[in-house]
Amino acid sequence: MTEQLHVGVALDGYGWHPQAWRTTLAANPGTESVLSGRYWASLATTAERGLLDFLTIDDTLMAQPGRREEISPRRLAGRADAVLVAARIAPVTRHIGLVPVATVTHTEPFHVSTQIATLDWVTSGRAGQRVKVSSDPAEYALFGRRDPNGEDRGSLFDEAADHIEVQRRLWDSWEDDAEIRDVATGRFVDREKLHYIDFVGSHFAVRGPSITPRPPQGQPPVTVLAHVDTAYRLAARAADVVFTTPDGAGRDGPTGDAARTLADARAAETAVGRRGDPLLVVGDLLVLLDDDTASARAQLSRLDSIAPLRSDAAVLAGTVAEVADTLESWAAAGLAGARLRPAVAASDLPRITRELAPAPPRRGLTRSAWGEPASLRDLLGLAKPADRYAHA
Repeated sequence: MTEQLHVGVALDGYGWHPQAWRTTLAANPGTESVLSGRYWASLATTAERGLLDFLTIDDTLMAQPGRREEISPRRLAGRADAVLVAARIAPVTRHIGLVPVATVTHTEPFHVSTQIATLDWVTSGRAGQRVKVSSDPAEYALFGRRDPNGEDRGSLFDEAADHIEVQRRLWDSWEDDAEIRDVATGRFVDREKLHYIDFVGSHFAVRGPSITPRPPQGQPPVTVLAHVDTAYRLAARAADVVFTTPDGAGRDGPTGDAARTLADARAAETAVGRRGDPLLVVGDLLVLLDDDTASARAQLSRLDSIAPLRSDAAVLAGTVAEVADTLESWAAAGLAGARLRPAVAASDLPRITRELAPAPPRRGLTRSAWGEPASLRDLLGLAKPADRYAHA
């Protein structure tokens, strides 16, 4: 068992079920739009009250999630940029880590690195990033710069690894004390502590340095979602945290084989020759909560009858006690944490933070109160990395 289970929540629109928007607006027609800053601020403050280590903000390059170019009139359409949403909710939170999705396939590492570094500054060290790879031809067509048939999936993950490496080097391109700001001498910056990264790889050639000084965390934590071997290897090569669904998890057995999943992650680390700290392996679980299991399952059946969830999702439709049991079993199997996906944010997120939050501390799994504000690395037990370019 880990010393402390790292529990977070994944946010996307009105919730992770495709029909969450109908349930939400039927119950409260005045609910704010998912484009509203007030809506996201409310979710973030609710999550922080639950003593969660982090929240992730999902994103996609399509108007609707999934792999359909045609927009369905029956599903939520339209979204705000995840990084900008994180910047909006930063001032209303003090403790919780903010981890937006950044798709790296069609974006430049220089731009993404400055976005995440800026977010780390405005949150006083609470920023992270969830790297996402795009292989969807419809997303390629939005940019028109690449041939979707000219690249195999493995090359996309190789590019993502290079993207992360460039970001990390750019974050290190300013030493921590490069800013002098000395009025008496007239020197604002020590030029000897700014570095050209001179990265040349198969996908990028980046000179540097960054336009944004080194983030407070040095390098904000990088996370990857992995369900297949190529994604596990990307996480092992380049990430700090991997989100994954335990093997065999599903509607009939939501806890899955957490020990096997942990073994898969460690095998990927061995395969790529990872050095340094091992990955934090965090299990994903979609939750739909009610006072009793029968009511939760009936509610899920009603939603699924309109538009079902993906069959490979790990879903727990039940009570907060059952979720607490799952968290405890995952901790016993060696997972570092859990990321809970509320099926309907308006109802499931308050239950997570109001009813579930007290249970893990009673079982010795998580904190019972916030201490002084800390960085996301501190919350996750990750040391601040040394600057590779710093002079001895």
